[in-house]
Amino acid sequence: MQQQKRQPELVEGNLPVFVFPTELIFYADDQSTHKQVLTLYNPYEFALKFKVLCTTPNKYVVVDAAGAVKPQCCVDIVIRHRDIRSCHYDVIDKFRLQVSEQSQRKALGRKEVIATLLPSAKEQQKEEEEKRIKEHLTDSVFFEQSLCQPENRIVSSGPSLLTVFLGIVCIAALMLPTLGEVESLVPLYLHLSVNQKLVAAYVLGSVCLMRYGRLMKRKLRNAVRRELIGL
Repeated sequence: MQQQKRQPELVEGNLPVFVFPTELIFYADDQSTHKQVLTLYNPYEFALKFKVLCTTPNKYVVVDAAGAVKPQCCVDIVIRHRDIRSCHYDVIDKFRLQVSEQSQRKALGRKEVIATLLPSAKEQQKEEEEKRIKEHLTDSVFFEQSLCQPENRIVSSGPSLLTVFLGIVCIAALMLPTLGEVESLVPLYLHLSVNQKLVAAYVLGSVCLMRYGRLMKRKLRNAVRRELIGL
């Protein structure tokens, strides 16, 4: 019964292979990284055979390159880099782990693990830190631009209807006759007192200052953004 259930997997050859890690990084200036360990897991209820292949076998020593893994167990595979030279820096090599059932020769599944030799762990950490800072600045600028887009659209499209309406009302109020003027064609109920005109002038000035302040704030924000991008 169990053999019949596994038969489609034998035909398809797509059995998932669980390996950790999926990438090996060796550092030339750190001898402790010249030997690393791959762990192959077998979560299945049947034993597996495994075999480790490499695109450049002359550069590596694989301890126990072939073996078996019991059901629901794991096995460690030691890989040692034996050719630490500058000509191999940043070259990507590949290991392939093939697994099969013990009673079969056909591979049930396979998994590739990449390996890279880098010159220095400190330089790599520095590059990653610089990349992280650059990405953070880029994300901050993009987030700032996203937040400012609605405001920019409003500013570029001109003042709001409320601002225009308040400005027109205040200007009209200032143009009306002052209370006490006799010779005027405007009805008396439209004559405004001095205090009312002062209020209209104050509101008009506030609207103008608000509009000017938004423009200055936008210019300042753009200047700061340009400085950040320049960094």
